[in-house]
Amino acid sequence: MLNNLRDLKSLSNITPFINNYSGKIFVVKYGGSVMKNEKLQIQFIKDIYFLSSIGIKVVLVHGGGPFINDWLNKLSIEPKFENGIRITDFETMKIVEMVLIGQVNKTLVSLMNTFPVNAIGISGKDANLVVASKLFDSSHNFVGKVDSVNINILNLLLDNHYLPIIASVSSDIYGQSYNINADTFASILSVYLGANKLILVTDTDGVMLDISDSTTLISHLTCPKISKLKRDNVICGGMIPKVDSCVDAVSNGVFSAHIINGNINHSLLIELFTDKRCGSMVTI
Repeated sequence: MLNNLRDLKSLSNITPFINNYSGKIFVVKYGGSVMKNEKLQIQFIKDIYFLSSIGIKVVLVHGGGPFINDWLNKLSIEPKFENGIRITDFETMKIVEMVLIGQVNKTLVSLMNTFPVNAIGISGKDANLVVASKLFDSSHNFVGKVDSVNINILNLLLDNHYLPIIASVSSDIYGQSYNINADTFASILSVYLGANKLILVTDTDGVMLDISDSTTLISHLTCPKISKLKRDNVICGGMIPKVDSCVDAVSNGVFSAHIINGNINHSLLIELFTDKRCGSMVTI
């Protein structure tokens, strides 16, 4: 697994990282169009298995936007977004739930279980893991926010060596389903779990001064620096919920948060086990 990584030349190079990470909780959010690349998806699952095999307690949260969009297009429903967050009406909510829980979640669980790992697929609905309510003041928009978390179920699974794979769909106290932004969902779970790291795997290299020039990647960001970049409109659009999720996590006890490009082969391992990394790291 490590042979193809130019930055991981020998196991001796990563031993200090392994010693530091073993026993800690990492919350990894997997999303973006990279999910549709079968080769990269399998490689990502292998890398998650590697993390688990060295003693890291991994919680995998997933989105599935590209798959949702495919189904919406098939049904002639136009996908709509506002500040990077999907606008979810009643018909869209049914598609979101079907795709995330019924398709994407079970595909990831099946792939993960081809390795000697006890992966288990759940959503925010299971055991009231996340109780939600509507984010917007509209009776026709089923985008949700997190009201409460039953972290006991995740601790139970992790303590018994299960690897939870979680779809970011939840319901309110009345049973109404809500679509929750997966970055936000993962960030909140990382705080409740006391995770060491939050890692957002997406389609972009991270935060860049110029989104068309990967050489302008900012490898290390602090919360004050992020505030300035947002004021300057460098951080905008779909990057806003990702960066906000990172800031929320590190502001509430998570050691570091990372945004990495899943299109880069082994980006997860390069970010975690090399000094120069490959994405944007956020700290307090």
